[in-house]
Amino acid sequence: MDEALRDLSRRRYATWLAAPLSPEERSELDGLSEADVFDRFYRHLAFGTGGMRGELGLGTNRMNVYVVRRATAGLAAALREQVAGRRPRVVIAYDSRRGSRRFAEATAEVLAAFDVEALLFPEVTPTPELSFAVRALRADAGVVITASHNPPEYNGYKVYGPDGVQITPEVAERITAHMAAYDDVFRVPVRPLSEARAAGLVRDVGPEIEADYLARVAGLGFRAPDDPAKGALSIVYTPLHGAGARPVLEALRRAGFARVHVVAAQKEPDGDFPTVAVPNPEEPEAFRLALAEARRLGADLVLATDPDVDRVGAAVRTGDGAYVLLNGNAIGALLLDYLIAGRRARGTLPAGGAVIKTIVTGDLGKAIAEANGLRVYEVLTGFKFIGALIGALEREGVPFVFGYEESYGYLAGDFVRDKDAVQAAVLLAEAAAHHKAEGRTLVDALAALHQTYGAHAERLRSLTLKGAEGAARIGRMMAALRSAPPKALAGLPVVEIEDYRAGAVLDAAGRPLRKLALPQADVIKVRLEGGAWAAVRPSGTEPKIKVYVGAVAREREEAEARAEALAGALVERLEAVP
Repeated sequence: MDEALRDLSRRRYATWLAAPLSPEERSELDGLSEADVFDRFYRHLAFGTGGMRGELGLGTNRMNVYVVRRATAGLAAALREQVAGRRPRVVIAYDSRRGSRRFAEATAEVLAAFDVEALLFPEVTPTPELSFAVRALRADAGVVITASHNPPEYNGYKVYGPDGVQITPEVAERITAHMAAYDDVFRVPVRPLSEARAAGLVRDVGPEIEADYLARVAGLGFRAPDDPAKGALSIVYTPLHGAGARPVLEALRRAGFARVHVVAAQKEPDGDFPTVAVPNPEEPEAFRLALAEARRLGADLVLATDPDVDRVGAAVRTGDGAYVLLNGNAIGALLLDYLIAGRRARGTLPAGGAVIKTIVTGDLGKAIAEANGLRVYEVLTGFKFIGALIGALEREGVPFVFGYEESYGYLAGDFVRDKDAVQAAVLLAEAAAHHKAEGRTLVDALAALHQTYGAHAERLRSLTLKGAEGAARIGRMMAALRSAPPKALAGLPVVEIEDYRAGAVLDAAGRPLRKLALPQADVIKVRLEGGAWAAVRPSGTEPKIKVYVGAVAREREEAEARAEALAGALVERLEAVP
């Protein structure tokens, strides 16, 4: 490894050892191996449009109170520069992860030191509610302390703009530039929380914000709370030890769902996530306890949300009593189909309204939207791009209908500008009640969509490659795909190659065809004969390279087999890169 980086890591380590640390902190740093010193200190934890996310621990390349203070100093300085003639305002929320409350308070203490007003949620709160609060309280920014669905050893720091959307790359660059003044994290100014509260610079967000948010969620449905169909639906819900129990249960209650059973062992916020390997509703294992409860009760629908309540997964009881897990593409298609039907019945479905999906999200929703007179927009991976486009289309007079991504994120009500599992849980429950009243399950409804719009299947595969060496190998994998793109995958010829870093569409021989309209990103997507596609991208939040594929066929079995073969072929190609 680069000797200059090794020397830099040693100097930073020495600075931390000389700092006024607590006995517990000093114990963690004493006697580190050279490799551990390098990994903890060779860089500052990356700050991008998603903010920061990393493993908990001491060091500049870890999530800890000192790194949070440095990021907040950058944010505060950028806001002071941006907002002239008044005191900037920032809303702060946090989830149930280890250290989240302390990191939120540290954020408020640094903001106060920069004379920035901080409005702090007093208890664990969903990320979408933070997005709502930024807009409702006319704040200049928002911060949420969360690592979403990552393993327990992670935490993170996400920043939102005044529109309630995660910050743009330009804003992230301005914040990063100001952070550079604090290479020594112990130089960040801090105003103690009690003193900041006494000065009126830190205040709690009042309960009226959540009440207003939940009222807006309740207005999204199409059936009255006393509808018998809702009373007939039995639901098991798990917040997976996150922030979801309070808002999701209240939202379901307001919507009229009385038969809701919460998994008691997973109800309370707990950053150790003791009953799951990973608190991620994308993982079947996360449903283990909820499915056991559902089988015991004979529940119709099982819902699970991640720690910051922006993702929701679902399982459905079929006619033979078995439970089927729905993937993110299927849930998105079902929600969109239900929203279209409900809005058409009310006469509120706008001709040419916007449905927004990411470039790695399946195409079933696109087919549904276009068949119903809606316009589909595709954006880069990350709900921030969906949120930003909602605002841009709003300014052009294009009404928003629905936004979603394959990674279990959905949005129907644009009073939030990020994915919202509270909204999605209520609408998914209402869709399930609607179909049950007509003698179907959501699985039956999905089969009908495949019959009408073609059988679609998708796969997601991830290769985890940790540390500096892992990041370097991921870079080599992407470079290999660019230098020698596949001519065919799993027997399907490549038709076009979309290289989002080059900003160009190429033919199968690598010749330029046209420019891509979307911003640059480290993504390669290939389109294959028969409507299949495959995409590869490094994760922006985890040490992973991700493979996405989609296939369509007349029969579901054929589509599933094709998707499986495509995923296997692409993973094999990547693993061959040393």
